[in-house]
Amino acid sequence: MSQRRAEVVICGAGILGISAAYFLTKLGLRQIMLVDPQAPLTLTSDKSTECYRNWWPGPGDAMVALMNRSIGLMEEMAVQNGNLFNLNRRGYLYVSTAADGLERLQAAAAEASQLGAGEVRQHSHSTAAYQPHHPEGFDGPLGADVLDGSAAQAIFPYLSAKTTAALHVRRAGWLSAQTYGMWLLEEAKAAGAEVVTGEIAGVETAAGAVSAVRLADGSRIDTPLLVNAAGPYLAQLGSLLGVEIPVSNELHLKAAFNDHLACVPREAPLIICADEQELDWSAEERQLLATDPQTAHLLQRLPSGAHTRPEGDRAAQSVLVLWDMHNQAVEPSFPIAEDPLYAELAVRGLARILPSMAAYAARMPRPQVDGGYYTKTPENRPLAGPLGVPGAYVIGAASGYGVMAAAGLGELLAAQVTGAARPEYAAYFAPSRYNDPHYQHLLSDWGDTWQL
Repeated sequence: MSQRRAEVVICGAGILGISAAYFLTKLGLRQIMLVDPQAPLTLTSDKSTECYRNWWPGPGDAMVALMNRSIGLMEEMAVQNGNLFNLNRRGYLYVSTAADGLERLQAAAAEASQLGAGEVRQHSHSTAAYQPHHPEGFDGPLGADVLDGSAAQAIFPYLSAKTTAALHVRRAGWLSAQTYGMWLLEEAKAAGAEVVTGEIAGVETAAGAVSAVRLADGSRIDTPLLVNAAGPYLAQLGSLLGVEIPVSNELHLKAAFNDHLACVPREAPLIICADEQELDWSAEERQLLATDPQTAHLLQRLPSGAHTRPEGDRAAQSVLVLWDMHNQAVEPSFPIAEDPLYAELAVRGLARILPSMAAYAARMPRPQVDGGYYTKTPENRPLAGPLGVPGAYVIGAASGYGVMAAAGLGELLAAQVTGAARPEYAAYFAPSRYNDPHYQHLLSDWGDTWQL
């Protein structure tokens, strides 16, 4: 039986496991083994929309603080490597056509600003003080700009004439997540980390502490430290330690197609419909949808959040479209089940704020649809910290925001493993938070997640 030794074994070579390895090497650890049955960044990390933002609601400022730190680390890395992973700061553009849209977006902006997301600038009618975003690079204003309908249409003329308000979040944008993840991995490997192809089948303890992991092929790795970065399988690995990890999985999809009508300009930010809505089906379509229990809900009021962005460089025509409606807990299963209506539904939802998209609903281009699982805690905040068994840690449950949070969570996890100084927000992401009566009180009044 093969037997090896590591200072740390990390179960999972997704973006969070790789980030943990990277930051552990920065704190002096060298013998790090990333164990995964698949190639790095291939289970759910390569299904990302690749976006980031520092715009988060409360309660508390922990998420804003984490994301500000994580984005700052990404920016430092981009400076270090010449922006190898094409980090941009185009922003998130939340758009409303509702009568109360301006009031709602102003309230959301005020909350996030108070939590540390940056200054809010108001633009009514005049756009003279508005600073346009840069399509490439990550300089430009921070905070956010709240635009009334006339200002929004003047700056973004492709929006609906019915637009009543827009919120342009500025410390936000996207990057090449695969390039980012592989750069982190190569840096970690250069410092001593190693990728091991295999599946962890058991965890051994001695005197109650982690002492080794056993792989499905019968081999064994002696180690005093195990990091659970198993993504959709966090709970299963936790059970090997006798630890219950409070997470569930939701299926989330995305679609890409050739935007030959140029509905989404190549320099556009991420564009998001901030309104709930009922879709405008024809009488024949309504009758057809109503007869199938799987589609009848599409006749009801649907959630906000349909969003799109250009994909590729200026010479490309591809766009991503997304509208998450699969919010029920499911068991992870690969390959992902197909949803033949997904791309069309996203296009129909986006037509509310981008009217030119309506032409695609009538004649849909052939889309490519893929997706992955959002692994979520009950309040949709991530886990990073000790698991209760000496030597066992977790990093995960970053549902839909793993790429943007990876640096911040990786740095936090590495500090906890090594005993280095930790940020003030560390306790809000530790698994032990569920034992805190104050935190339990917060859970009873949890608000909107602004989850994309």
